[in-house]
Amino acid sequence: MHALVATVVHHPEDARILHRQIRALLDAGHRVTYIAPFADRGVTPWRELTPVDVPRATGKRRLASLRAARAALTHHAPQADVLLFHDPELLLALPRNRPATVWDVHEDAAAALLTKPWLPRPLRRPLGPVVRGFERRAEQRMHLLLAEEGYRDRFALPHPVVPNTTYVPDRPERRPGTDRVVYLGHLSAARGAHELIEMGRMLRPHGVRVEVIGAADPGIRPLLRDAQREEAVEWYGFVPNDQALRMVSGALAGVCLLQDTPNYRSSLPTKVVEYMAHGLPVVSTPNPAAVSLVTGRPEGECGAIVPFGDPAAAVDAVLGLRSDQALRERLAATGHAVARSSFHWPEQAEPFVRQLEEWADAPPRLPRQGRSAPGRAEPPGSAPAAPPAPTSVPEPEPARSRTARRMPL
Repeated sequence: MHALVATVVHHPEDARILHRQIRALLDAGHRVTYIAPFADRGVTPWRELTPVDVPRATGKRRLASLRAARAALTHHAPQADVLLFHDPELLLALPRNRPATVWDVHEDAAAALLTKPWLPRPLRRPLGPVVRGFERRAEQRMHLLLAEEGYRDRFALPHPVVPNTTYVPDRPERRPGTDRVVYLGHLSAARGAHELIEMGRMLRPHGVRVEVIGAADPGIRPLLRDAQREEAVEWYGFVPNDQALRMVSGALAGVCLLQDTPNYRSSLPTKVVEYMAHGLPVVSTPNPAAVSLVTGRPEGECGAIVPFGDPAAAVDAVLGLRSDQALRERLAATGHAVARSSFHWPEQAEPFVRQLEEWADAPPRLPRQGRSAPGRAEPPGSAPAAPPAPTSVPEPEPARSRTARRMPL
């Protein structure tokens, strides 16, 4: 099977896209062409892939990226057996002539609009019904994969769920330590950036440092740099998932301070599962899915739940863990056992690959030639013609070191 995978929003080394789904396809012996913003992110693609570089869609600058993505999809889709795309924006860039098409739904797109800093606030709620309309049309005209069981209620038809699980080692590499807590993932105001930075300031006098591993929204980056200058946090920026998970091992706790927003109420934070997988007690806000996992499992608790917007409570939880070795090791062991039994990605990889294989063999829902396909979501007006996309990434500039380092001040 030849799979065409596309994203213009996510990092090319996104854990779900590259390290789980594409890795599973390659391990199953399939060919993968991967459309992603390699150059804009300074990424050297894996040799096993056929990479296609496109500009990154970010903030209000999305039109050029979508035009490039449409050109790339138009060029490569007819040669593929299945097209798997990861951004709702790409609904506006799908070509007429394409194979079985699959949208991997990562988030509640309409709810996520409420927290997008680049989108003018007066437009956020009115655009929600528009996005819901696109979702309803999409599920009637293409295949959908859902990243969360909680997303089922948004759709009228049943769709398979490929949950955001992770690779869980047989045993954690190290026991939880005493001198650092970690945050893993993209950082924004809605993801608790302000509380995390305040935690760092409050924990510093106690000899506990806060390490932030992940990219950040533009408005958050200056705050992180200021906090780094005062040694309240250590910010490493984006680190590939496999390396990032090695970095979290041995920390005192993993922190997840999501705010109470609609987009997160039905979502299980993947970082919580990753902390558990690598033997870290969890400190989390009371997102319903996190509460169920951290304190509601029959196997026992694997961390502490603290109120929304209360960094002092999070600090108290961390210091409580530091002072009680038996407690943190018990929580870490319970979390690892739960992750290994219920959230080990290889258990999901085979069904994921098999589902794509079934859809690739099925008759396409959209005609490959002729009149406009009913499943195509068009932007207003006709898109300008674009030249065929290159089949490989241009020779990259010297790659950035893949060894994690603190973000420059």
